[in-house]
Amino acid sequence: MTLATANRLNLVGFAITLSTVIIALLWAFPLYWGVISSLKPEDEVVRPYIELWPDTFTLSHYVFALTQTQIGTWYLNSIVTASAITVLTVASSLLCGYAISQLEFPLRRPLWWLILASFMVPMQTMIVNHFELMASLGLLNTWSGIVLPQLIHPVIIIVYKQFFDGVPKDFREAAVMDNASEWRILTRVYMPMNWGVTAALAIVTFIWSWNAFLWPFLAVTQTELMTITVGITQVNDAFGVYYARQLSAAVLAGLPVAIAYLVFQRRVTEAITLSAGIKG
Repeated sequence: MTLATANRLNLVGFAITLSTVIIALLWAFPLYWGVISSLKPEDEVVRPYIELWPDTFTLSHYVFALTQTQIGTWYLNSIVTASAITVLTVASSLLCGYAISQLEFPLRRPLWWLILASFMVPMQTMIVNHFELMASLGLLNTWSGIVLPQLIHPVIIIVYKQFFDGVPKDFREAAVMDNASEWRILTRVYMPMNWGVTAALAIVTFIWSWNAFLWPFLAVTQTELMTITVGITQVNDAFGVYYARQLSAAVLAGLPVAIAYLVFQRRVTEAITLSAGIKG
């Protein structure tokens, strides 16, 4: 490699690194601004000019959010609904992916095409149908009404199917020769090989469910049943909007997800990579 080539590669590497840093700063700035503004007195937040650092720090907005709102109840609702969605979605997607990949049954291929086609139908287009169905079943303003319409995630089914397709057929044939049932084949042969995939998908599904806003916002009107993402919209005052209070509640709402991401970063990245690979 010549000196000129090495210098050119170093320049390209520097440009890529600089671009990455700039993009990271642009992405992180709104987070920084939200956190720092939540620590400002309200009169500093509404100033007509930008201050990157507050003149005075205060935790009064966090104290208000923790003591004067139902944020504990909202946390509990989010934990219960997000956990239920995660368990039911991963379990049903695993079984569906296994069935489509390994079993022969009528309409198997049309069902697979239907799952693939569902990518072209955004959930927002089905909101009215979901609302009418939940209303007819009397499930509005219930945890079940929040959970049920959020159980189907086609990308998770597709990830599982591709995983099962990639397992060598010898494993299944050996289990069949031992007269193993389908449930035993799934739990004793396939599942031990995909715990990593399942963990990654479960973490991402929980984060998706925790951050969901539109459907919980429409399905619940009672304050005591709201999830955290919906509940923080109630952190206001009869005399007007207090932006610092809203921001402090938003920071508290996002804190568990941020911690989960930091703890399970590798698994989250793995699941996002799998999902992006499927969608691409």
